[in-house]
Amino acid sequence: MANNSITAGAPRETPNDGTGLVQLDPWLGPFKDSLRSRYSKAQQWIKTIDETEGGLEKFSKGFEKFGFNVRDNGDVVYREWAPNALRAYLIGDFNNWNRDATPMAKDNFGVWEVTIPGKDGQATIPHDSKLKISLVVPNDHARQERIPAWIKRVTQDLSVSPVYDARFWNPPKEQAYVFKHPRPPKPLSARIYEAHVGISSPEPKVATYKEFTKNILPRIKHLGYNTIQLMAIMEHAYYASFGYQINSFFAASSRYGLPDDLKELVDTAHGMGITVLLDVVHSHASKNVLDGLNMFDNSDHLYFHEGAKGRHELWDSRLFNYGSHEVLRFLLSNLRFWMDEYNFDGFRFDGVTSMIYLHHGIGTGFSGGYHEYFGPGVDEEGVVYLMLANELLHTLYPSVITIAEDVSGMPGLCNPLSLGGVGFDYRLAMAIPDLYIKWLKEKQDIDWDMGNLAFTLTNRRHGEKTIAYAESHDQALVGDKSLLMWLCDAQMYTNMSVLSELTPVIDRGLSLHKMIRLITHGLGGEGYLNFEGNEFGHPEWLDFPRAGNNNSFHYARRQFNLVDDQLLRYRFLNEFDSKMQWTEEKYGWLHSDQAYVSLKNESDKVIVFERAGLLWIFNFHPSTSFTDYRVGVEQEGTYRIVLSSDSKAFGGHGNIDESTRFFTTPFGWNGRKNFLQVYIPTRTAIVLALESTL
Repeated sequence: MANNSITAGAPRETPNDGTGLVQLDPWLGPFKDSLRSRYSKAQQWIKTIDETEGGLEKFSKGFEKFGFNVRDNGDVVYREWAPNALRAYLIGDFNNWNRDATPMAKDNFGVWEVTIPGKDGQATIPHDSKLKISLVVPNDHARQERIPAWIKRVTQDLSVSPVYDARFWNPPKEQAYVFKHPRPPKPLSARIYEAHVGISSPEPKVATYKEFTKNILPRIKHLGYNTIQLMAIMEHAYYASFGYQINSFFAASSRYGLPDDLKELVDTAHGMGITVLLDVVHSHASKNVLDGLNMFDNSDHLYFHEGAKGRHELWDSRLFNYGSHEVLRFLLSNLRFWMDEYNFDGFRFDGVTSMIYLHHGIGTGFSGGYHEYFGPGVDEEGVVYLMLANELLHTLYPSVITIAEDVSGMPGLCNPLSLGGVGFDYRLAMAIPDLYIKWLKEKQDIDWDMGNLAFTLTNRRHGEKTIAYAESHDQALVGDKSLLMWLCDAQMYTNMSVLSELTPVIDRGLSLHKMIRLITHGLGGEGYLNFEGNEFGHPEWLDFPRAGNNNSFHYARRQFNLVDDQLLRYRFLNEFDSKMQWTEEKYGWLHSDQAYVSLKNESDKVIVFERAGLLWIFNFHPSTSFTDYRVGVEQEGTYRIVLSSDSKAFGGHGNIDESTRFFTTPFGWNGRKNFLQVYIPTRTAIVLALESTL
């Protein structure tokens, strides 16, 4: 991925044809035609939607037109897009599942509609009762029952069948949840805690929204994260899909509780000043027919591309047709719905690489050559959908955050539409965890390459914000190992008690776990992410109940009890993580300029850099400590330690006197104006700040 700087010179007027990115990155010059093409397609959609729908703002309120809506007089209006169907009927508990009692009428656009009259201002369809749409389709003229596409609640009774039931969710107004807290302001530094409600309990079960609110939110607050990224919320039929095979896009998963319980979770987080993001899956959909969107009106191409183009061969799922007017309405309204109904603050878009390339990233290694990001391999319709989604969200919600999960490094992903960018706030730095896993698998500690480490952490596109992480949910899944498992392996089960010997393996594991996280936090990006449990080195991988493990919940849980046990060493890692987050809160390095790396010493295994006025010193050497080690620093003055990985509070040896005052000497060193001298023990990191900032 190129790390290009903005070219110097007088400010130029930004062209209004989508080629503004070229001013930021001249290497994009040869691809102006591609930039113009995607930009003009986005503008054409905006113009079309303005003319036919009254603008993006109205267009994205599709949930007020489609699905079930209750009028003030109690009338229930139900609309569904199913152009291929010959006849349609609404069936359910309310009409004793009579297949012919409630016929629907079809308009010229293939939209079916029916109104169920209210009585005395109340809906005659009972709240939470079951219903379906019954369609007569061409060819066999057989009846097919489907779950309404815009349904807001579905439930599953696994004792009867894995297939979901649609519910008419219309609680009495006096029972509806009322939000108490405003959205928090957009955080200057995004410190993200990636979490999954269902696994958020030490007990072998599916945890609930209520339990997450009561038990996990206070932990996240203590740790100092200011943003939560919630996974697997959009309803998915198969729990073991980790929430990535969505069948009902407007329904919050019922396996964790009621819709209002999720609202309370988000609202409580807001009351703590925590931003809440939703992991949104618009890259593909479950291929379920009975309770998904697939073959909804018996056509292969309603929401999806027809044939092979509409199928993801690795994910065994369906692919959206982003060039379809009604599909755009569905997906943009889906984003709007989660923002308005549940008060989410933004989204992490899953599988962006799959959305923006026709090859979906399958069998493609991205070398960083710009030709890979433009031309015939790009799915321009997918790119344009993401442009529209970001434009909509950032126009309506000033504090919104959007994050792209893209493996390819597509330029302009995190630049605004006005410049020809796709409009995300952040992208994930997916190369960083890969480096750590590769080294822990293949290299001796003495062979770790300091230059390569610093390069991987700083290699990001200028002007596009990146979220760095040492490990996410991807590294926690069954078959892989968390960093602490790579570091400590079997000894995690025998030597994590403070009553047992601190073996060389555990000592190394604790030390490197802290150092890897700290250098990633300080050097790796403009945001930081951690997956739930990894902050304290959760000992086991994540594996959901499935046939292959006898439907066991043993690995589908997070053992927070390990942190609370004062006799276990996990608490040291937990407290170090908390100290790291709160120190960032004070000094704000994530929203400061990129670091200046003054030293990458291969023989000493030392890295030194400055960021946000702090001096960061890392000694990765497995056996050598250094006394009076000279490090350069630009700003003169008296420095003190604000964070030491060697502190006994964090499971270190306490070899560093943290009350030491370090005085600079005005003599150039490593390209800096001053130097100071420090003691850095083996496998230790320290962060120094000017005494005046304490």
